[in-house]
Amino acid sequence: MQSLFLFSFVTAEPVFTKVKMSAPGLYQAAAGPSIPTAPPTYEETVAINSYFPTPPAPMPGPTTGLVTGPDGKGMNPPGYYTQPVSVPNANPITVQTVYVQQPVSFFDRPVQMCCPSCNKMIVTQLSYNAGALTWLSCGSLCLLGCIAGCCFIPFCVDALQDVDHYCPNCKALLGTYKRL
Repeated sequence: MQSLFLFSFVTAEPVFTKVKMSAPGLYQAAAGPSIPTAPPTYEETVAINSYFPTPPAPMPGPTTGLVTGPDGKGMNPPGYYTQPVSVPNANPITVQTVYVQQPVSFFDRPVQMCCPSCNKMIVTQLSYNAGALTWLSCGSLCLLGCIAGCCFIPFCVDALQDVDHYCPNCKALLGTYKRL
């Protein structure tokens, strides 16, 4: 019979308790002098070859693609997992870059932008046209008594006219700034 003394980790004090063991453990010697036994081997610990039996040795003879099983009958070889091999693509992938332009606000100054017609970076050309503010200014000057031609002054002042923005390359109308 063997005695076992326990140690309490909660109170950190030795607890002297005799435990009687009736059956010997896996690696304990039976009754007799207590001789320390060797620890188990690696194969015993991880149980190598206990779950995966080794395949039989190949038999000499013609190879037909079939593996001979333990009963002598042919069977298909086991499927092996291999890493897939990347095949180079014969067709190169073309990448098209698309530029998304933010909405452009047109004012009475030239604007640098990408022309949607010719797709080039440009600075717009300005063209002044008579708009609602020009005609209202002309009418108000007529009412004030400027009949002798002074009422046509708003048609000569760019600050009172609407502004059209054109592309200098393709001459496309890009936008208009209206004063009123």
